[in-house]
Amino acid sequence: MDPAPLDMFNRDPSSINAHVQVGFEDVIAEPDGIHSPQCVWKLANKCFTCSRDIAYTLFALCYGVPYAFFWGCEFAYLSFLHIWVITPCISMYMVWLKSIKIIYGACVRTCCDPCFEACGRCFSDIRVTNA
Repeated sequence: MDPAPLDMFNRDPSSINAHVQVGFEDVIAEPDGIHSPQCVWKLANKCFTCSRDIAYTLFALCYGVPYAFFWGCEFAYLSFLHIWVITPCISMYMVWLKSIKIIYGACVRTCCDPCFEACGRCFSDIRVTNA
């Protein structure tokens, strides 16, 4: 299976990580009535953004490739399990359940049907009339 070409601009086309888009305003906020000077607010914003971007770049450089290898192996193992273990087990259980369904249905029909027929016949002669 050939992998799809990489989109270097939109790296989250399915928006699976939309919840981790954290900006300065999402973390630090000053309520009305108490504000730091504008120069402090602007500098704090730049420090936050810069440190976040640098730290993410360092983490991606150090751990990105090993984690990509790990998750690739993990999903390969998961696929292997589904193809060679889980799906055949489910198919086997479905065959067993079909046999059990036939036996259970025969038992219910043998034991319960006579009682239900008797009750039906007892109550079939009841007539309700408005007086």
